[in-house]
Amino acid sequence: MTKNLTPRKRNRGFIAAPGKTGDQIAFRLAHEALLPQEETFKRLRSQPEGLTSAEAAQRLEQYGRNEVAHDKPPHALIQLLLAFKNPFVMVLIALAAISYVMDIAMAAPDDQDWTKVIILASMIGVSGLLRFWQEYRSAKAAEKLKSLVRNTATVQRRPTSPTVPLRMEVPMTELVVGDIVHLQAGDMVPADVRLLESRDLFISQAVLTGEALPVEKYDTLGSVAAKSADGQTDGDAGLLDLSNACFMGTNVVSGTARAVVVATGTDTYFGSLARNVVSHKRIETSFDKGVNSVSWLLIRFMLVMVPIVFMINGVTKGDWMSALTFALAVAVGLTPEMLPMIVSANLAKGAVAMARRKVVVKRLNSVQNFGAMDVLCTDKTGTLTQDKIILEHHYDVYGDKDETTLQLAWLNSFHQSGMKNLMDIAIVERADELGERVKLRHYSKVDELPFDFERRRLSVILQEQNGQQLMVSKGAVEEMLAVCSHIQDGDDVRVLNTEERARLLRLSQEFNAEGYRVLVVATRHIPSDERKNAYQTADEKGLVARGFLTFLDPPKDSAAPAIKALNEYGVTVKVLTGDNPIVTAKVCRDVGLNPGKPLLGPEIEAMDDVALCAAVKRTTIFAKLTPLQKSRVVKALQANGHTVGFLGDGINDAPALRDADVGISVDSGADIAKETADIILLEKSLMVLEEGVIKGRETFGNILKYLNMTASSNFGNVFSVLVASAWLPWEPMLAMQLLLQNLIYDLSQMFLPWDKMDPDFLKKPRKWEAGNIKRFMLWLGPTSSVFDITTYILLWTVFGAGAAYHMHGGDGGQLIMNTGWFMEGLISQTLVVHMLRTRKIPFLQSTASLPVLLSTSAAIAIACYLPFSPIASSLGFIQLDTSYFWWLLLTMAGYLALTQTVKTIYIKRYGQWF
Repeated sequence: MTKNLTPRKRNRGFIAAPGKTGDQIAFRLAHEALLPQEETFKRLRSQPEGLTSAEAAQRLEQYGRNEVAHDKPPHALIQLLLAFKNPFVMVLIALAAISYVMDIAMAAPDDQDWTKVIILASMIGVSGLLRFWQEYRSAKAAEKLKSLVRNTATVQRRPTSPTVPLRMEVPMTELVVGDIVHLQAGDMVPADVRLLESRDLFISQAVLTGEALPVEKYDTLGSVAAKSADGQTDGDAGLLDLSNACFMGTNVVSGTARAVVVATGTDTYFGSLARNVVSHKRIETSFDKGVNSVSWLLIRFMLVMVPIVFMINGVTKGDWMSALTFALAVAVGLTPEMLPMIVSANLAKGAVAMARRKVVVKRLNSVQNFGAMDVLCTDKTGTLTQDKIILEHHYDVYGDKDETTLQLAWLNSFHQSGMKNLMDIAIVERADELGERVKLRHYSKVDELPFDFERRRLSVILQEQNGQQLMVSKGAVEEMLAVCSHIQDGDDVRVLNTEERARLLRLSQEFNAEGYRVLVVATRHIPSDERKNAYQTADEKGLVARGFLTFLDPPKDSAAPAIKALNEYGVTVKVLTGDNPIVTAKVCRDVGLNPGKPLLGPEIEAMDDVALCAAVKRTTIFAKLTPLQKSRVVKALQANGHTVGFLGDGINDAPALRDADVGISVDSGADIAKETADIILLEKSLMVLEEGVIKGRETFGNILKYLNMTASSNFGNVFSVLVASAWLPWEPMLAMQLLLQNLIYDLSQMFLPWDKMDPDFLKKPRKWEAGNIKRFMLWLGPTSSVFDITTYILLWTVFGAGAAYHMHGGDGGQLIMNTGWFMEGLISQTLVVHMLRTRKIPFLQSTASLPVLLSTSAAIAIACYLPFSPIASSLGFIQLDTSYFWWLLLTMAGYLALTQTVKTIYIKRYGQWF
């Protein structure tokens, strides 16, 4: 007999000791399945009626919450260290170390200049700390937002007084070992549980096994994990084959069950896989790939340009150590060290803004994917329609009103134990309106064949007081007629021949054409020699068609304007539904979608991937789909180059939600749908989606601004440095000054996440394209070099840098050149932000937000002040004649005019900006 385990550290259940491997946990779970139920309750210190609330609270406090650690953000200190882990910061750290070593080697102990090291340390600190702060806030905000979406479990708790146990909904994280849970279709299994009772229970274990087909589970042990001589389980497959155990993270496809929790948190099988399965690195999204491609583009550019600068300066000046210092400073100038912070700040700001619009972002990177979405796949019910289904009619097989059809439908809906859908609710509500005469109370339930998306019907087997048994089925028209052999004609029952079958189909299509969803109700009296307590789907045969049920789900008033708005923003809406194509087409026409020719599930099943990719291009409605067919449609659209969003809220939507670029569910959806989705809507509305798309594009646009501005201005600066290095007798700017210039510019860019985007940018979906950034850099970068070179000439001739060089050997001329180009370079680099942030004419047609205006103005003011400040000499600056500012103003006017001209040519040639 297994002894009760003593309490251990937090977040541990009762099953496994700390540090146990997955195999050891598997062995203990297999052993648990072999025990009698009474022994399980004794071992877990529980009862069939469940725990009391006080007992549950005590265990929760003692053993911790039922959660796997991977879902939490790392500790703040870990986040702080990770904030400095990016290639750009590594470059800065290496440069700082080299500068420190070179200062020690080249300078006397009393003459060491720490300025470069201080500036580099400041840049490293600003970049890392700001990124940490943004990501820390983002993680906190994401946790807060995700807390709005709560996955719950139905728990049976025992009152302190001897009364009937109470069922209540509690957050999954508050489950404890010994709790009694109730499961039904759509639920996620909240912990590792042992079944106590089950009825037609099918579990999808795809999250653990990858196997798409669900497996049936029982409250008795049907198979056991094989044990070798040393007592270990024979692999994970044996454990997952345990027929009386269900595992955390799997989900209920159909049926019901009552179970006792035997392991929670990290002691579950799911938790034991966290290190090597669950917590593995997520597949890179288009956002991740885009950031990486741009980062490596800039790094490759740096690796080419920096050695060239080093060689030119070393050869022309003869001072190789100075050339090395300057080349490394140029490397810093090419490093967009604020990129991680800008990205984090934009995503966090986008997530918070979307939360105000009732959109909860579970994964920050999905904000950009949301904006990049150009195809939205959605179900019909509740999105295009009001999600409030009304039972309009209950007819016999000839289309005449018949109360018997409603009586049979009530028997089916009232007695089914799975997740009642909207049509079941509508049937029960209509029966409540009509009263007890339509509620046949003298029947008791024997068994149930739950709904699934292949059969598309649900059957209950009932027994009268005299022992006679009756099967009552309802479901989709074609699927029901496939198992019907007879038809009810008044008091007579006739064979359902080909003509009658065709007539019933025509009648249902007439109802569909009027916008009704149609179900068929059928029955079968079970002969005495076939009666039993447990039935299978094979028993659904020889049924008698009794009548039709017609339901109305009116279109939402907001659907048509929302679809029109999405189309205006470049998002094509496609409808993927398991419903009838005629009803779906009618609803689509009502909301402004051109239905065209629907593509049906059986047709998709017959297509290969190539044919399906061609078909999805011209199809708007995909009807009568199974869950895997929905997923195939999503993948086919992706194969055609689209960024696909999928909006779904049911069990059948989980595969497509997982495979879409951005999975979108709703707070009222099934647990498995919410867990799979990237984004949760607190309001099921396409209008909310349109607002989310706009915010996603704003977020992406502000990230692109920084990349394009920084890449182009840095390229221009390096090009100018190459010219100056080949011509001037000294560096055009000291390494320390180049670093200072870069620091001030970077600080001015901190507020770009709060900038506005032009409305025309938001009209089209945007994707990461490193090639566009490269092209932008090569076109716009050299424009600054034109005026950098004119500034060199101006300082050499008009302001005496050349004369001072020839007269005094160069120090005076270098001071003039360094000061003048520092001011011109920083002002032009900062001012051009306003030119490059928009395709329009800046200030006249498009003005930046106030934070950007203030930050860029501050950078320009600092550039003008530093040569006149008390620390000017220590920075290597000299006061220039005030007439230089008039020349500077003229230079800036020319620069802005040339940039606008090049920008206009670029837009005409390539048709886009960014």
